[in-house]
Amino acid sequence: MRRLAVVTLALGLTFMGTVSWAQEHEAAEKKGGAEKEESFAEKHELELKWANFLLLAGLLGYFIGKNAGPFFAARTAGIRKDMEESLRQREEAEAKAADVDRRLANLEKEIAALRGQGEAEEKVETARMAQQTEAEIAKIQSHAEQEIASAGKAARMALKRYSAELAMGLAEQKVRARMTPETEDALVQGFVRNLKS
Repeated sequence: MRRLAVVTLALGLTFMGTVSWAQEHEAAEKKGGAEKEESFAEKHELELKWANFLLLAGLLGYFIGKNAGPFFAARTAGIRKDMEESLRQREEAEAKAADVDRRLANLEKEIAALRGQGEAEEKVETARMAQQTEAEIAKIQSHAEQEIASAGKAARMALKRYSAELAMGLAEQKVRARMTPETEDALVQGFVRNLKS
């Protein structure tokens, strides 16, 4: 409404300036004076400049009023949105910083807990490895004892065999030393008798 009034005023002033100029021009022609015509032309030129200025100012005011409001409203909304986003990001950054500070405060406790846990795991692992080593040593000892027992058995058997062979050899030597042709005949005859009976 206000814009329409400004435009109407500008057009009215322009129209009035034009009408006034036309009337003065007619009056100057009737009087026929050259001096009056120059003064009239200067006055008319000044009125036209004012009319043009008012018309231009009115049009500029109309277009600025029409477009500036939405432009500045959109710009204000954009700035407000950016400020809200900045505030949100700042709050998130502060929350993250507080979380980091809290973690740093608990870092020594966590390190101590991890050390304790590591020491406990190391003790458990050492005990497990000691048990495993003892079990391996027991297996090796058992295997070695079996090998020794087996080797001892084999050695005893070889010794018995050797002893038996030696005893047989000695017995044979003794028998041969005592064997005479008469003893041989008596043995053969006893063998034959045993076969017959």
